[in-house]
Amino acid sequence: MVQALTRSSRFLILGGIAAVIFGIAALVWPGITLVALIALFGAYAFVAGVFGLIAGIELASQGARHWVPMVLSGVGGIVIGALTFFVPGLTALALVYLIAAWAIVAGVFEIVAGIQLTGVVNRAWVVWATGLLSLAFGVLVAVNPGSGALTIVWLIGIYAIVAGALRLTYAYTLRHARDEMRSAVRRFEAPSPEAVR
Repeated sequence: MVQALTRSSRFLILGGIAAVIFGIAALVWPGITLVALIALFGAYAFVAGVFGLIAGIELASQGARHWVPMVLSGVGGIVIGALTFFVPGLTALALVYLIAAWAIVAGVFEIVAGIQLTGVVNRAWVVWATGLLSLAFGVLVAVNPGSGALTIVWLIGIYAIVAGALRLTYAYTLRHARDEMRSAVRRFEAPSPEAVR
């Protein structure tokens, strides 16, 4: 389990960093078109999906309970990223709906994972907070898909930065849990003073 937590936290860190970089790029690149932004988002969704899928598989290999939402969220990101690149006939509006759908699905899975982690890992609220953020973002974009390219760009950029920061916090939480488990194992394996005598 310790190794799984270590590997999962590494992949979650990479996914969080990718999200923050993508969000900053969206906000500081004022001339970016919606189509270019969506292509960039597709790349981010694919990369984040791969990292999420690998992290979920690592947890599944160790029998952790919350691997299913992570795997399904990762698969969703990979599918959205692949559609963005391999179905060039999609309109910008259709791609905006795809982004909204991915955020909603990922949000639901993250909320489920957060509920499963409550009482197991400290600061499990970070996971379901990320899920609530994704869910709110997805609904907001789905309800107002034609609110203007600049608005969508800003929404996507801010969402990516905040979600990436929350995922980095979750990865830190997993690393902290790993360290606590290692300490507990060392205490358990260490001979008691009476046994030494």
